Amino acid sequence: MSATIVPSTGISALPPLKSGPHTRRLGVVALIATFGGLLFGYDTGVINGALSPMSAELGLTAFTEGVVTSSLVFAAAIGAMACGRLSDGWGRRKTIILLAVLFFAGTLAVVAAPSFEVLVFGRVLLGLAVGGASSVVPVFLAELAPYEIRGSLAGRNELAIVVGQLAAFVVNAVIGNAFGHIEGVWRIMFAVCALPAVALFVGMLRVPESPRWLVEKGRREEALAVLRTVRSEERAVAELADVEHIAKEELESHQIGWRAIFSNRNLLRILLIGIGLGVAQQLTGINSIMYYGQTVLVESGFDKSGALIANIAPGVIAVVGGLIGLYLMDRLDRRKTFITGLTLTTTCHVLIGVASMALPVGNPIRPFVILFLVVAFVGSMQTFLNIAVWVYLSEVFPLHMRGIGTGVSIFMLWVVNGFLSLYFPSLVQATGITGTFFLFAVVGAMALLFVVTQVPETRGRTLEALEEDVTTGAIYVVNRK
Repeated sequence: MSATIVPSTGISALPPLKSGPHTRRLGVVALIATFGGLLFGYDTGVINGALSPMSAELGLTAFTEGVVTSSLVFAAAIGAMACGRLSDGWGRRKTIILLAVLFFAGTLAVVAAPSFEVLVFGRVLLGLAVGGASSVVPVFLAELAPYEIRGSLAGRNELAIVVGQLAAFVVNAVIGNAFGHIEGVWRIMFAVCALPAVALFVGMLRVPESPRWLVEKGRREEALAVLRTVRSEERAVAELADVEHIAKEELESHQIGWRAIFSNRNLLRILLIGIGLGVAQQLTGINSIMYYGQTVLVESGFDKSGALIANIAPGVIAVVGGLIGLYLMDRLDRRKTFITGLTLTTTCHVLIGVASMALPVGNPIRPFVILFLVVAFVGSMQTFLNIAVWVYLSEVFPLHMRGIGTGVSIFMLWVVNGFLSLYFPSLVQATGITGTFFLFAVVGAMALLFVVTQVPETRGRTLEALEEDVTTGAIYVVNRK
């Protein structure tokens, strides 16, 4: 049975989804792949509580603290772009296996680091792995998922990220308070990361390659064999016909990589939209909270021990928000999700700024009010923005530029993240919580305007239908609702 392409809309008339052993198999594959997201979350979150004892042992200054934190983030920018391109040529599965090795090697380097220089080297290795995971894992999941549940399946990676960050916060709090008197306690915090790295490596050895990538490489029979393990028989055959139809059109039009992007203004526009969306997500300041949450809470009035424990609250709400966001992904349009999220986060920024002005330092309720507002901000971010942005970037680009498109977009995301992580302590020191969050509010309002005027809708359509509409420009006219 073959799929029928409806020319007016580009939507494929595919057989309905059916449950069966293939459903469980798809769930297992997704679970294994999201260990990459778990590692992403743990490695970015562990610095939150490890930084203080690390600085004391290695004699770090405020600037070198920023270097240690941001070295992972800048390396992640390189890893995102390099691995996005690598996965186009080498395959999604093999690239993720390589990332598991990088995660393990980076962990060993950090745990054994005798000096600042070796520590930064280990953080760079971890950053390459984190960036690669951020660009390859969501694409792998999106290409395996049926379009009806693509949002919730691909979104599991972002849920795994916040679970990893929460795990880091909890591990930091337990180890920091129980063994804080031990020199090198931060090394134990980092060592925990080795376990999911091994699990990702072993698990991915048993996971199939992306069927869409296999079709692009002319390996039709392998693609069909993979689809048959994660779909019913008639659905597998129909989806293969869809993918082959688009792949043939690409081949005939000689569409490939950068040449296709710069020769088609619609492709260039979608790339710029992807970049803008990734940058907007980071300029909310979410990762400043995830990296320096303890610093913000100390600035608000908590002592260091209390801040370490209170810092678990944003981690918990991030997971709760992630679960809600995952539920909403296949029920609420992407644009509505983005607009709601940016409205809420910008409001929270304004309220944090106002609270820090209205409640002077020393006021006993000041730290708790600011903690509540930080938790509200993180919850809004995770529920409406983080999962949606990662899913959007994994689905909006045509197959022939998917690795490049996601890689470049996430490269820019990580670059902005890196500058924020490098200069955030200095920004808080110079302007306090008030100035910092008012600045985030201004940027959030600009991001909201960008989404309203530029970002098209993608929910409820096959990747092949989206590809056709993006290439022709129809998505900007018909599907931005």
